[in-house]
Amino acid sequence: MSRIIDRRQMLRGAALAGGGLALSAYMPAWAQTNSAGLTTPLPTVTGNDITLRIARQTMMIDGRASRAIGINGTVPAPLIRLREGQNVRLHVINDLDEDSSIHWHGLLVPPQFDGVPGISFPGIKARSSFLYEFPIKQNGTYWYHSHSGLQEQLGHYGPIVIDPASTDPVQSDREHVIVLSDHSQLSPEAIYRDMKVDPGHFNYQRQTLAGLLSGKDQRSKDRIDWGKMRMDPTDISDATGPAYTYLVNGHGPRDNWTALFTPGQRVRLRVINASSMTTFNVRIPGLKLTIVQADGQNVMPVEVDEFQIGVAETYDAIVTPSDDRAYTLVGEAIDRSGLARATLAPRAGMAAEVPALRPRPLATMEDMGMDMSAMGGMEGMDMSNGDMSKMRGADSTAEKNPSAKLTTPGAGMAAGAMAMSGMTPGGSAMPGMDHTGMSPGAMASGGSAGGMAGMDHSAMGGHQGGTGAMDMGSMKMRDFSKAPQVKKGPGVQTISPMPMDRTGEPGQGLENVGHKVLVYRDLMALTRNPDVRAPERSLDIHLTGNMERFMWSFDGVKMSDKMEPIPFLEGERVRINLINDSMMGHPIHIHGHFFELVTGHGDHAPRKHTVIVQPGGKVTWDFTADAVGDWAFHCHLLYHMHAGMMRTVSVRPRGEAV
Repeated sequence: MSRIIDRRQMLRGAALAGGGLALSAYMPAWAQTNSAGLTTPLPTVTGNDITLRIARQTMMIDGRASRAIGINGTVPAPLIRLREGQNVRLHVINDLDEDSSIHWHGLLVPPQFDGVPGISFPGIKARSSFLYEFPIKQNGTYWYHSHSGLQEQLGHYGPIVIDPASTDPVQSDREHVIVLSDHSQLSPEAIYRDMKVDPGHFNYQRQTLAGLLSGKDQRSKDRIDWGKMRMDPTDISDATGPAYTYLVNGHGPRDNWTALFTPGQRVRLRVINASSMTTFNVRIPGLKLTIVQADGQNVMPVEVDEFQIGVAETYDAIVTPSDDRAYTLVGEAIDRSGLARATLAPRAGMAAEVPALRPRPLATMEDMGMDMSAMGGMEGMDMSNGDMSKMRGADSTAEKNPSAKLTTPGAGMAAGAMAMSGMTPGGSAMPGMDHTGMSPGAMASGGSAGGMAGMDHSAMGGHQGGTGAMDMGSMKMRDFSKAPQVKKGPGVQTISPMPMDRTGEPGQGLENVGHKVLVYRDLMALTRNPDVRAPERSLDIHLTGNMERFMWSFDGVKMSDKMEPIPFLEGERVRINLINDSMMGHPIHIHGHFFELVTGHGDHAPRKHTVIVQPGGKVTWDFTADAVGDWAFHCHLLYHMHAGMMRTVSVRPRGEAV
């Protein structure tokens, strides 16, 4: 429907304005510009008593009206500006005809004020109000949003900036808050229904015969292999450009929202990914970005050309434009189906060239947790007949991204040893891995399917409760006998056989962009971590799903399954291993706590509240369970959470049994 409307608008423009305007109308939306530009700053509320009113409204995006839910009449909601050490009272009035809520993302607050209906409070009833009241214990860049239904997709989100009680270690002459988001003319219920009926409904970038013949897509043999596995290597995102307009501070690409600067100034950009489903790749062609903060926590400055920001993450960057010219801030969707666009300029009305969308990425065997190239001599392996000598399409991690060489020495060999331990001496497939005659129905039920889908890798140890599994990074033996088992069923399509630590990689599609891209291993805390004790225990949590049925879960268990909360004792130090058994990246968020990423930086490990677990990869973090109460733990892709990828974490006082 949106394409029909765009075509009509193009023709109308051609008829009214002639050649010049007609030519511009042929340009994609993200390349068109409102010549005036918009320099309106985000409305701001501050003080000890703040009133926020949630209501339905209309918002204008690139000159087109759209239905929305806003706060105080704006989308995004007002910037809440606070100071570390103050107490704040937030009076929230719900003018909707349905329940609502506000979660203060990344803020350390008492559980009853965390804002998650059904876990920490009952929600805010329709046509009623609720008072949030808590002390501000931290500083940095954060945000807030609804945790009720799918309201976040409609615009129920806003930024938070907390100034430090003392001198800010990050000095700047000017700052701008950049809220990235995605908005649709479709209702969120329609988007969810479309993806349940057809998970590839919004994937308009599937491989074509023309792409195959031109060499831009996979080789024919690779494509056949992926077909046998019933997997689509272009399935990078669920809801994409055909559904969305990508926004900066509530404005579409044509609106040309503009952030002003004076040449030579140090400009701080507080970038927040408040989208529902979109991972953005952020860059400003012609400017270096110095990352100084991640998820509100100060980090050692690191200079990059681009960074990937998952849903719910925040990054603060310093830029120093020296020339009297405009620059384009680009927030490119990870699947390259569209982009958010803003301008940095000395004066309103300026614009810079908007770069074309780059070629969309294709998933690899590594994204399935199957990077066989790390074993050496395994290229071209054909999984369809059990011949382990003909696998294709598995470029080594080190070759794709030089920074990936930071992985622990021997990781690849350990992975290879782990994989080979399940094979027969003659090199045939692992026991129970018949990849030749499985029906789609068997795959959907969690059995082994034609290719890798539904593969049961429990014989390899570690993923289905086996004991004595090998740690691929350290070559040490790990006891998985007490690890929770993945519940098999229709919701578990695959189990990654060799999940690798991918925190040294820049993210899908950024391996060969020709410039420096931020990776998690670049991040180091500016100051020593508050708790540097060794973990008392470890816990594996599997990120599971069935992409063909749009089913998502942890350990094969959905939130609706009414499982007992994941238990922790107050003050205990725990190591969490997040293992992504799906072919899609997941930004995982824990409420009420920060964690330290285990990336080799010791007592200066970066502290975060949200982390992207790359497809087929794993992320390890340590955290201190220091906030008693029940807390949400979930994937921050809105529709994944809605489909079931959410659990409750319960921190119990010492003295209570776990």
